[in-house]
Amino acid sequence: MNQQTSKALLKHPPTFAWTLYDWANSAFATTVMAGFFPVFFKQYWSAGVEVTESTFRLGMANSLASILVVCMAPFLGALADQAGAKKKFLLFFAAMGIVMTGSLYLVSMGNWVMALVLYCLGMLGFMGGNIFYDSLLVSVTQKQHYDRVSAYGYAFGYLGGGLLFTFNVLMTLYPGAFGLADAAQAVRLSFISVAVWWGLFSLPLFLLVEEPTGPKQQKGWFSASLRQLLETFASLRSLRMTFLFLLAYWCYIDGVDTIVRMAVDFGLSIGFDANNLMVALLITQFVGFPAALVFASIAARRGAKQGIMIAIFIYLLILLWAYHMESVWEFYTLAIAIGLVQGGIQALSRSLYARLIPHNQAAEFFGFYNMLGKFAAVLGPFIMGWVGVLTGSTRISILSVGILFILGGVLLSMVDVKAGEKAAQEMD
Repeated sequence: MNQQTSKALLKHPPTFAWTLYDWANSAFATTVMAGFFPVFFKQYWSAGVEVTESTFRLGMANSLASILVVCMAPFLGALADQAGAKKKFLLFFAAMGIVMTGSLYLVSMGNWVMALVLYCLGMLGFMGGNIFYDSLLVSVTQKQHYDRVSAYGYAFGYLGGGLLFTFNVLMTLYPGAFGLADAAQAVRLSFISVAVWWGLFSLPLFLLVEEPTGPKQQKGWFSASLRQLLETFASLRSLRMTFLFLLAYWCYIDGVDTIVRMAVDFGLSIGFDANNLMVALLITQFVGFPAALVFASIAARRGAKQGIMIAIFIYLLILLWAYHMESVWEFYTLAIAIGLVQGGIQALSRSLYARLIPHNQAAEFFGFYNMLGKFAAVLGPFIMGWVGVLTGSTRISILSVGILFILGGVLLSMVDVKAGEKAAQEMD
C-alpha cells in the first residue's frame, strides 16, 4: 500500500476515530498494567511482603480478570450482534474501566486487597471493551485494508500510551516540579490521568463510528443470543482454519500478554531499580509505534501469517536472553526488541482473524477471539508465578513462557489462510 492510500485511510473520519480508541485505552495498558501498578503494588500496597508472594498475588489478579472475560466474551458478542449494540457494550465496559482506574487514587498504603479489586475491575473494563472495539474493524474499512488499519490502531496506541506514560514518569521522578509532595502522590495522580485520557479520546469513536447495518432482533435478545452462540459453536466445526488459528492465537498471545503484565515485576524481582524499568517501558512504547507499521508492510509483501511467525521467533530469542540477563542495559535492549514485535503480532493477529470470520457475526466471533486470548492469560501469569514460588527463581519462571510461543507457532504453520477466507465468505 502506498503512502497516498495510507493517508487517505486516516482522513476517513470513522477509521481515524476507531484508531483513536487504541490511543485512548492504551494508557491503561501502559501506565497501569505494565507500568505503575506492578511497582506500586509491590512497594506501596504490599510493603513488607516477600517478592515471590506479591508476584503470586499479582498473577492471581491478572488470571481472575481474564477468567471473567473468558466466561462472558462469547455470549456478550452474540448479544451485541443480535441487539446491534456493539457501541453500547463498548461504552459500558470503557466506563467501568475508567471509573475503576480513577478510584485507585483513593486506595491507602498497605490495602492490597482493595487495590487488586479495583485493578481486576479496571482490567475487566479494558479487556471486555476490546471485544466490541475489535469487532468494529470490519465496519470502518474494507478487507484489503485490514492489516494497515489494525496496525494503525496499535501504532497510535503505542504512541498515545507512551506520551501519557512519559508525562507520568516525569511526575514520579520530579514530583516537586509539579507541585507534588512525593513520588507516591505522583503515581496515585497518574491513575487519575489515565482515566481522563481514556475517557476523552474515546469520544470520537462513539460520535463518528456507526453500527453495522443489517437485521437485528427487536425483542428476545437473550434467547436469540443463546441460539446464535450454539450455532457458532457448531459452525466452527466447518470453519476449520478459523478454529485452528484460534488455537494458535490462544497459545502465542498468552506469551505476549504474560510478558506485558509481568515484565516490570520480573525486573524488580531480580534487583533492577524501578526508575530504570520505567525508562525501559518508555523505550518499548516509542519503538512500538513505527514497528507496528513496519509489520503492516511485511504483511503486505509476505502475508499476515508470515509476519506473525517472524514475531514468534523473535519472542523466543527474547526469553532466552531474559533468562541470562544481568545488567540494566540488557533490559533496555530487550525493551527495544519487545517493542519491535509486540504491536506487530497483535495487529496482524487481529487483521488475520478478521479475514477468517463471517462479517455479519463479527462481534460474536471476536468474543471467541478475546475469550481464547484472555483464557491463555489465565495460564501465563499463573504458571510464571507458580514456577517462581516452586523453584524460588524468577529467572526459571520466565522460561516457562517459551513453550506457549512454540505451540502457537506450530499450530499457526498449519493454517491455510486462503481456505479459511473462502469458508468464512460462504457463511456470510
